[in-house]
Amino acid sequence: MNVANLGSEGCSYVLAVDVEMNTVDGYRMSSWDQGYRDFVLRPDIATLRRVPWHPATALVFCDLEWDDGSPVVAAPRQVLRAQTDHLARRGWLAMVGTELEFIVFRDSYEQAFERRYAGLAPANQYNVDYSLQGTGRIEPLLRRIRNEMAAAGMHVESAKGECNLGQHEIAFRFDEAVATCDKHSLYKLGAKEIAAQAGMSLTFMAKFDQREGNSCHIHLSLRTPDGDPVFPSGRGGDFSPTGEHFVAGLLDGIRELTLFFAPNINSYKRYVAGSFAPTAIRWGRDNRTCAVRVVGHGASLRLENRVPGGDVNPYLACAAVIAAGLNGIERELPLEPAFIGNAYQTESARLPSTLRDALTLWERSELALRAFGDEVVEHYAKHGPRRTSRCAQCHGPRDCLPVAYVGAGLFYPDESTGALSLPADPAQADRGAVAPSPPADGRRRRRARVSPGAI
Repeated sequence: MNVANLGSEGCSYVLAVDVEMNTVDGYRMSSWDQGYRDFVLRPDIATLRRVPWHPATALVFCDLEWDDGSPVVAAPRQVLRAQTDHLARRGWLAMVGTELEFIVFRDSYEQAFERRYAGLAPANQYNVDYSLQGTGRIEPLLRRIRNEMAAAGMHVESAKGECNLGQHEIAFRFDEAVATCDKHSLYKLGAKEIAAQAGMSLTFMAKFDQREGNSCHIHLSLRTPDGDPVFPSGRGGDFSPTGEHFVAGLLDGIRELTLFFAPNINSYKRYVAGSFAPTAIRWGRDNRTCAVRVVGHGASLRLENRVPGGDVNPYLACAAVIAAGLNGIERELPLEPAFIGNAYQTESARLPSTLRDALTLWERSELALRAFGDEVVEHYAKHGPRRTSRCAQCHGPRDCLPVAYVGAGLFYPDESTGALSLPADPAQADRGAVAPSPPADGRRRRRARVSPGAI
């Protein structure tokens, strides 16, 4: 009970490393100059649960504090809590559901690593979107993931195939924002561990290959503590003024907060016309070509943010949606008419096409500064330069191996020789350039070598 009452400790470097766990200079909260001091990990006992896919194992989520009891404000869970606290002061709760897609391979993680992520065997060899037979082919794995998540206290609603080869989705019932993000994080961890136990592997990478990427659509609505919906007007499918202002705020702020929706270079490779990932900043009713899709009727009326990919940090993404929506409410921003048609073909404002562009928008964002504070803005501004500067300096694969850009799919091995190819213009890497087209014989190019944990 001492840990439950007093907390535990862990090194502060965990919020200041790159994807391969290398320390990175320049963070205010954690550095060599500060001796990499500890955080206090304060257990949220309400989240304590069994981890049924491991024997005799339990897990609890923690909030991070400094030793004087003050919060670590840049910690993702704290960033989201700050926004849900803003909602609470208005008498509202954010109800959230996340839809995570992943690609399953019949290779183990160790085999994938040894093969330099080339020639992996997807669990399905064709598009299994809405296919009963396609999901049935790997039902033993999907069933185990569903059952283990249910045993861990999550309410499974559905499982379905998706468009890419071996791509699937398991959806869970919505919940309060922080609770949903906790479950999202546990699910990603558990799905990968269960796949590993089955001798398989899976990835939530935003854009694994030239086909459809892995998305993480975020559904969100507001309710009162009594459960009354805030978004509907009570007149058919119309929004209340509050609902209109919230969606208008999201549209207004989505570009400058894209860093919280698309955190990696690879994230921006998803944004391709005709891929079911958005490019235009428009909203529409049940329109999958828009960045914001509005679905549901009456009490179920909600927005779906289609911008995030499977690599997103759910706490930060939900915090960004709430912050932008609240800004729309506070400024009483008017909502433009719903877009009808193909938003890919419009001249509307576009999402940033590179991590560098998103970082520039983030650093200049008055909304981010007002909503999150200078410490959070500064902390996450350190996230991008490490990746963009290293990538812009690349002149060949040897200059970049084994950094994250390889794992992000910027280099592709030749199927016969294993040689890595780099875009002719190294700056294309930063622009999230689409990699070379598949070979003429239809074989799919695969990812180059990257740290085993990155998949």
